[in-house]
Amino acid sequence: MTEHLRGADGIPNRRSLRPLSGVLAAMAVSLTGTRISAVALPWFVLVTTGSATQTGLVAFFQMAPYVLVKAFTGPLVDRIGPRAVSWTTDLVSAAAAAVVPLFQALHLLSFPLLLALVAAIGAARGPGDLAKEVMVPEAAEHGGMPLERATGLSGVTERLASTIGPAAGGSLVALLGPLTGLAVNAGCFALGSVIIALALPRGMGHAAEEASSRTGETEPGYWRRFGEGFTFLRTEPLLLTVIVMVGITNLLDAAFNAVLMPVWARESGNGPTAIGLMGSAMGAAAVAGSLIAAVAAHRLRRRMVFFTGFLLAGAPRFLILAFDAPLGAVLAVFAVSGFGAGFLNPVIGAVLLERVPRRMLGRVNALGDSVAWAGIPFGGLAAGAAVASVGLVPVLLACGAAYFLTTNLAGLRPEWREMDPLRGGRGVLKRRPEGDAPRNSADVTT
Repeated sequence: MTEHLRGADGIPNRRSLRPLSGVLAAMAVSLTGTRISAVALPWFVLVTTGSATQTGLVAFFQMAPYVLVKAFTGPLVDRIGPRAVSWTTDLVSAAAAAVVPLFQALHLLSFPLLLALVAAIGAARGPGDLAKEVMVPEAAEHGGMPLERATGLSGVTERLASTIGPAAGGSLVALLGPLTGLAVNAGCFALGSVIIALALPRGMGHAAEEASSRTGETEPGYWRRFGEGFTFLRTEPLLLTVIVMVGITNLLDAAFNAVLMPVWARESGNGPTAIGLMGSAMGAAAVAGSLIAAVAAHRLRRRMVFFTGFLLAGAPRFLILAFDAPLGAVLAVFAVSGFGAGFLNPVIGAVLLERVPRRMLGRVNALGDSVAWAGIPFGGLAAGAAVASVGLVPVLLACGAAYFLTTNLAGLRPEWREMDPLRGGRGVLKRRPEGDAPRNSADVTT
């Protein structure tokens, strides 16, 4: 299907790689801005209010709209097209993010207004992030690139952003203050919007819709599309198990990033620079893990890689902060955790994209991501209240234990046997045909 996009030597030409390059570039800049904001915004709230509870409340108001809006915009992304959704929502995010430092400089920023602005950013980010994810498989197809390699490169992009963003955010906050970091976040969203609008063809993301129109199929309405996504997930125990497990770990990660790490940085005297260093150490090692996943993931046993990655990426981060270790030891543990985390998203992405028909990617991704992210708004909120009640160290220990038990006990379920890909003939991965109806995972042989 993609041979016409390749040169005589079988290597994809530059034109064929432009859509994937554009999607990855837009991901890179918007995620970098988000990671900068992840350092700047909690620090801004913490130093201006002195309250861990209010810091957690801001995280809740940003992530709750993200999850809710993302859940219900999947059918619209499938219908309107991910390209249009991506560049328009990035513009909305940029505008809302720019208002925060502007109004603070004019002494017009109240705490309720801050909550409203971060809610607007979260509501726009949800469909924007979803749209970029949905464009990856079609962009990879344009470039004649294997799906696992494309998801691996997407993981590398995310991890690069997680390396550059915290380092830049910590430096900006330490040198120029948190408002500068928030202004840079707005600029990153605007740049991501421009990249999507200019680099991607107008029809991007409509391949499945065009196929349906050629066969004379009637396009379903919004609620039917939404119901199809819900029904599909319900008949896929493996995807549901992955989503629920990741949902619990996401809640714990949100508590860690939004409250526990900033409070540790303040109480230990290491300050925002340490937050940046920790994020960069984890991100740099995650880039290495993602690169290995991009090159060799199709040769590895996914289940083993998946649970080993979670073992390294989870509990050690919480425990090292609880034991008041020197910063050097903290950075070493974060690097090991990052290396393990680098393998996770490429594996999850490949499993999802293999099992979901292309025409349903928007609605299924939206529902799956929303369930997986449902606990994130409450992570910072619960962590802020818990730290205020019992102190930092007991909360770190409890969260580390919960992370370890969740990722290990979940691995005992039988659905995980289906994680390794179906192979036929010479080990070529079989992808479900676009027209196939959702089927129960019991029909899948491993």
